Formats: sequence, C-alpha cells, structure tokens
Amino acid sequence: MSVEDHQTFVALAALLLWPIVGLWIFLSSRSVPRNLIWAILTAQLLLPVGAVIKFRMIPPIDKVNVASFVAVIGCLLFARGKPLPRSKGFGLVGLLLISNIASPIITSWLNPDNVVIGVRFLPGVGIYDALSASEAALIGLIPFILGRRYLRSIEDCKNILLALTIAGLCYSIPLLFEIRFSPQLHLWVYGYAPSEFVQSVREGGYRPMVFMGHGLLAALFMSSSVLAATTLWRNRVNVGVMPSSILAPYLGLVLFLCKSMGALIYGVVGGSLIIFTKPKTQVRIAVVLVAISLAFPLLRSLNLVPTTQVVELAKQISEARGESLEFRFENENKLLQRAFERPWFGWGRFGRSRIYDANSGRDTSVTDGRWIIDIGQFGLIGFFSEFGLLAISVFRAAASFQYLSSRKEQLMFTTLILIVAISVFDLLPNSGLIPWTWLISGALLGQSEALALRNSSMSNCFPANKTARR
Repeated sequence: MSVEDHQTFVALAALLLWPIVGLWIFLSSRSVPRNLIWAILTAQLLLPVGAVIKFRMIPPIDKVNVASFVAVIGCLLFARGKPLPRSKGFGLVGLLLISNIASPIITSWLNPDNVVIGVRFLPGVGIYDALSASEAALIGLIPFILGRRYLRSIEDCKNILLALTIAGLCYSIPLLFEIRFSPQLHLWVYGYAPSEFVQSVREGGYRPMVFMGHGLLAALFMSSSVLAATTLWRNRVNVGVMPSSILAPYLGLVLFLCKSMGALIYGVVGGSLIIFTKPKTQVRIAVVLVAISLAFPLLRSLNLVPTTQVVELAKQISEARGESLEFRFENENKLLQRAFERPWFGWGRFGRSRIYDANSGRDTSVTDGRWIIDIGQFGLIGFFSEFGLLAISVFRAAASFQYLSSRKEQLMFTTLILIVAISVFDLLPNSGLIPWTWLISGALLGQSEALALRNSSMSNCFPANKTARR
C-alpha cells in the first residue's frame, strides 16, 4: 500500500501506533482477561480495513495481525506470576489446531501445477506460499488460543457480555451517523473506502459499516450486542447508571436500522429465545445451528438444501433479495463443482479455485460464504479443520453448562454459546471470520473445560454423593 497522501499515512500510522494503545489497555486495570477482551474488540472496531505494512520475510502488519500480536505481548507481560489452569491433554482440539496449521502446507505440496484458462495464467503453489499460508493460519488462531487460556471463568463470560453491550452502545453513535449521512467515516478518517459504495445502499437508505469494512459485519456485531444486553436485562445487571432494560431495546432499534435481514433475524430470534425459553432450549438450538454448518457442504453437494423454496420465500419478501440469493446459489453450485475436482486439500491460493471464462479468462465467480472459500482453497480437510475448531467449543459447552448451579450463570453461559453458534452459522452466507469470533470461541471452550474439570474434581472428592445421584 503506497503512501500518497496524509489520510493514507493516517491508516498506516494507526497500525504502527496500535501496540501503544493495546499495551495501554493492558495497563488500564489489573484484570488480564478483561484487558484481553477489550484489546481484541477495540482493534476490530477502530482500526482501518485493508491497510497493510509488509516487510520481506515477516508477517504483514494489518488490522487482524497487529491485534493478535499486541494481545500476545500483553498477556505474556501482565499475566506473569499469575498461573492459570492449563487444558489437560492433547485430544481433538489439539488435532484440529495442528490440522489448521499443517493442511495449507499439504495443499501447497499437492498443487505445484500451473493452471491456464483462456488467457489467464495461475501459477503453481510453491514452498514459500505454503509457509505463508501456514503462518497466516497460525496468526489467525492466536485469539482462540488466548481466549481458551485466559478467559476460563464465568466471570469472564459476564465480562464478554458487558463488553459487547458497552461497545454496542458506543458504536451505535457512529452507526446512526452513517445511517443518516451514508458510510463516510472510514473515508474521512483513513482516506479511502474499504468497499464499493453501492453495497451500502439499501431500501432507500444506507447500511452503515464505520470501521468494520462491511455493513454485514457491523450488523452482526450489533446483533451480538443485542443478545448480550438482553441477557443482562434478564439477569437485572445494569451498565453503570444505565438500566439494561433500556439498552436492549435501544440496541435492537439500531440493529433494525442497520438494514441487514440476516443479522436482524439473529437478533430477534436469539433475543426471543433468551427471554422466553430455558437455557437448555437455547443450547439445543445452538447445537443444531453448528451441526448444520458442519454438514452444509455435504447437504449442498447432495442437493438436500431447499434452495428453490428459499429463493421463492425471499422473493416474496423482496424481489431484489430473492434474485440476489438465486444468483448466489447458482454461483455456489459452480464453485462447489470446481472445488470437488480436488476435494480433500483444495486448489491452494492465487484464485486457483475460482471460475473463469474459458475464452477470455475473466473471473466470473463471486465468493460470499466462508465455507465455499475454505473448500475451494484448502479442501474438505481445511474446511473441517477450521469449522470444526469453532464448532467444538459449542459442543463442549453444551455438555458442560449443566455443571452450573446458578440460573443467572447458566443464562450468561448459554448466551455466549448462542452468540458463537450464530457466528459460525453466519459463515455459510458470509465470509467475515474475524479475531473477535476466534476469541469468544476460545473463551467458550476454555470455560467448558474449566467447568468439566471442576465437576470432575468435585466428583472425586465426594464419590458417595456421585453414587447417590446415580
């Protein structure tokens, strides 16, 4: 990225100065878990999208990487002398972690051939690209590893929900500004627009994005804030002097104005579940959402997803939305057919898995869902490595939430389960897998492991009671 004017310089300066901001966050309180939450979340909400500082032989410095690096440094510096319980054994989680890092190397090894389509030339994948892809996977997993390691208590779960509510409240101000005046803040502050302006025009108004890169990401974040605030409302937990009974409806209104149908459905349905159903019901629905996400490639390949009926339903709501969805399904069919030419480890990077015109070589594909991107680039192994690691936190939590005796604690824990499950499910239509999603997934897994360990310890201490319960 070239530095051509002052505003572009501001974007690069923000990346370079973020370590100072991040470390200040870690210095702001003695709670390393709380500081970790805010360090990752504020980077996601404030740093520029698309700006990259690249030096040869070192990882690129961008919005994702700088947040992860600062979080690691902060935890290492300020958690010293404060040992935390470690996860026991290697197990399936360890296997998935290794697979995430190693599978890109295998993919690259299996794709040394050049691909020529019309006038389009796509080079084979070499050892440098293999190491680069593996390095990117490792850096991407840092928030997950930190969340699993440092956010292991129910108090940390409460802090996550509080952070989501407070951040949603603060972010609502620039969101409302862009809803009224169009998405301009990223352009004004950093000197360039992160996406095409036409994507922000919706229903005679605007879909805001602020500094998140796309309106869909901003809306998904607001839906999580709505669920968090709703849980605080049910638990009668206020945010400072502001009652959560006011915050939840207010954040729901902002979510509605964000003009994202998917995120609005998540907020309305998820909020209704939190208010009207038992925690066990919420957990079951979360497990179903994640199971569908894992099975989706198989269901799509066997034509078991009712795409025709979904398109017809969407057209009844909005003709334009229905046509857009129909185009997406047709495009996914072509991409899936291309991906299954090399099903296990994919085609590698450089756009080798995309669809091109046979004569002109023009790229005719549109990749929206994370699932189809993963399968195309890294095959089914890459897909299950990434989605499986996200999903296992929900499955483990579903098995562990029963160990919580307090109803309030159960409600907070199941809300976090629901938020993670929705984030995973949203990767089917969208591709926004961000560090924050990895962090809360790791936190959910860490809390599940801590609960299971605590229950095991109590059972060993009171074997007679365990026998009596049986």
